[in-house]
Amino acid sequence: MKLAERMSRIGTETAFEVLVRARALEAQGRKVIHLEIGEPDFATPSHIIEAAKRALEEGWTHYGPTQGYPDLREAVAAYISRTRGIRVGPERVAVVPGGKPIIFFPMLALLEPGDEVIYPNPGFPIYESMIRFLGAVPVPMPLVEERGFAMDLNLLRDRLNDRTRMLILNSPQNPTGGVIPREDLGAIAEMVRDRDLMVLSDEIYSRIYYGEPPASIAGFPGMLEKTILLDGFSKTYAMTGWRIGYGVMPPWLVEAVNKLMVNSNSCTASFTQRAALAALNGPQEDVDRMVAEFRRRRDAFCDGLNSLPGFRCARPHGAFYAFPNIEATGFSSRELAERLLEEAGVACLSGTAFGAYGEGYLRFSYANSYENLMQAIERIRAWMAVPARG
Repeated sequence: MKLAERMSRIGTETAFEVLVRARALEAQGRKVIHLEIGEPDFATPSHIIEAAKRALEEGWTHYGPTQGYPDLREAVAAYISRTRGIRVGPERVAVVPGGKPIIFFPMLALLEPGDEVIYPNPGFPIYESMIRFLGAVPVPMPLVEERGFAMDLNLLRDRLNDRTRMLILNSPQNPTGGVIPREDLGAIAEMVRDRDLMVLSDEIYSRIYYGEPPASIAGFPGMLEKTILLDGFSKTYAMTGWRIGYGVMPPWLVEAVNKLMVNSNSCTASFTQRAALAALNGPQEDVDRMVAEFRRRRDAFCDGLNSLPGFRCARPHGAFYAFPNIEATGFSSRELAERLLEEAGVACLSGTAFGAYGEGYLRFSYANSYENLMQAIERIRAWMAVPARG
C-alpha cells in the first residue's frame, strides 16, 4: 500500500526538526540555547489556569458545539469588534483547536486545483505546504527588507490575475517581525476589493507589537466580507499547548468550516474554551508585562546581533523574532544555522526554512530569558573569534 500522491506535496516546520537535533545534542551532554521555537517562554496566566481547573471540576469534559460555545464566540466577536474597529457578531466566529485549522479549513473549502494563492515569502511554512497539498499554485511575494519586510505593492499588483483566489497576509509577521503599514493595507484593499478572491489575514501576533497597534485589512471599507481573520490564544496568553484559536469570516464560510470540523475534530475541547473565555474577559496585565519584557529583550538582542561582523538586524515592530541579514558573513543561511547549532550551541533557523526569499537571513526567537539571549550573542562572538566591543 502506497501513500496517496498528495502526501508528497505536504511540508513541515523546520523549527521542530531543529528542536529534535538540539535535544539530541543535549542528550550527549551539550548545552544548547534554544532560539528556534516560536512560543512564549512565560507561564499561562494563573487566572486562566484556575478557570480551566474549575471547568474540569464542573464537568466541562464533554462534547460542545462544533462552532464553539456561544458565550465564547460572543466574547471573541466583542474583542474583534473593539480591537479592529469593525462590527462583528458571533455568527462570524469559528472556534477551532489552534490557529492552523483557520489556514487549512478555509483553503480546503475554497481552493480548486490550479487556483493561485499569493503568500508572503519568507513566511510561515504551513501556508505553502497547504497550498501545494491542495493542488493549488503557490505564488510567493518577496518581503522587502528595505520596506520593513513589507510587500512591494507594484509587484503584488502585477501578480494578481483572474486565477488568484486567495491572498495571505501576516502582520505582525513570522519570521521577520514586520508589521504591514496601514497605508499599505489600504492600497491592498483597493487592489482586491472587486476581485473574486478571499484574503486570509493571519493576525495571531496581534497583541505583540512595539509601536502603533497593527491594523487589520478587515477594517477597511468592503473588506469584512472578503476577509478570513485568524487569531487565537497561543501567543498572546502563552497558551500554545492548549490548542485553541479562532477565525472570523463571512457566515457562509463559517458553515463550510463547521462541516470540516465535524469531519475532523468534532469540536474544540470544552474546558479549554472556558479558559479562553477567562483569558479574553479577565485581567490583561500579564500580557502587558510579557510584551514589555519582549521589548527589552528585542532591543538588547538586536543590538548584540548588530555588534557581530557580517550581521545586520533592524529592530522588529512585532512578534518575538529577530531576522538578521547575514549575507556579509560569507555563509549561506543553512550552513550558518547548522554550524551555530553544532559548534556554538545556539539553535536558530535558516531563513530558507521560511521560503527561498529567506536566503541571506537567520531567524532567532527571543522568547527566551534575557540572560540566555546575551549568552547566545557571546557564544556566536566566540565562535566567530571576534573580540567583544566596548
